[in-house]
Amino acid sequence: MSKLSVICGKASEDLGRKLSRKIKGNLVKSDVRIFPDGESKITLKGIISKRKSVVVQSIYPPVDTNLVQALSLISKAKETSSEVIAVIPYMGYARQDREFLPGEIVTMKVLAKLFKGAGASKLVAVDIHSLIGLKHFTIKSKNVSAVPDLAAYFKKLSLKDPLIVSPDQGGKERAKEFAKEMGIEYIALQKKRDRKTGKVQIKTKKADVTGRDLILVDDMISTGGSIVNATKFLKKEKCKRVFVACTHALLMNDAENKIKKSGVTKIVSANTIPGKTSIVDVSNTIAKAIV
Repeated sequence: MSKLSVICGKASEDLGRKLSRKIKGNLVKSDVRIFPDGESKITLKGIISKRKSVVVQSIYPPVDTNLVQALSLISKAKETSSEVIAVIPYMGYARQDREFLPGEIVTMKVLAKLFKGAGASKLVAVDIHSLIGLKHFTIKSKNVSAVPDLAAYFKKLSLKDPLIVSPDQGGKERAKEFAKEMGIEYIALQKKRDRKTGKVQIKTKKADVTGRDLILVDDMISTGGSIVNATKFLKKEKCKRVFVACTHALLMNDAENKIKKSGVTKIVSANTIPGKTSIVDVSNTIAKAIV
């Protein structure tokens, strides 16, 4: 029997399979039945290792369903394995890492207790929205970056005088890392978001992007508002093509079509969330964080 088992939840089947091959783990699949009231009934198929289990489950929409499934898988793994590593490629609730407005609940603090209570001894996330969120965990926690994997994809393309662009100042370090991986320049736009309405405005007045291929870099795309605004602004500045690179492509409310209509040539994302744009595999990066 393998000394290591990889238990993959329904939300991360493909990534779980790839990871099990990379770390030579025994693959344990989940069979999930959703009852009419929304409850999940999970049945595992495979042998769980007594030594160590790796549970792979992203917490994307339906967020609460995938979260409960992740916790259930960890709890089941802990019944047999002495060590359980929770791999949460996309960590839902990571934006709720502090109290922005009075009375807001810091949900990441709740999640930290839940993961520990379920039996996880270590947690690995990919490009978590805020590292502050991991500070709430009392178990070992690690964040890994998909930027090298995404940059490797774009290095293979024939781009004209490429430039990395962050849609806001908050993503400046990510853009800098991406640019360093590709050996090119980067810029960060200035935007303003209304905390109550969520509306985004680009505050940058000018950008020297004429005739250049641009790669708009972000950690996650939810509704795509920031990307659409940035693309429209960059197109007015006479850039050439605009590509979008992100780790987590949630693409809610027809976001993909809205982004394409704004003038984006292609959206490229990691396989932390399965979908049409998820063409960059991060299983190797995750594997390095486990062993």
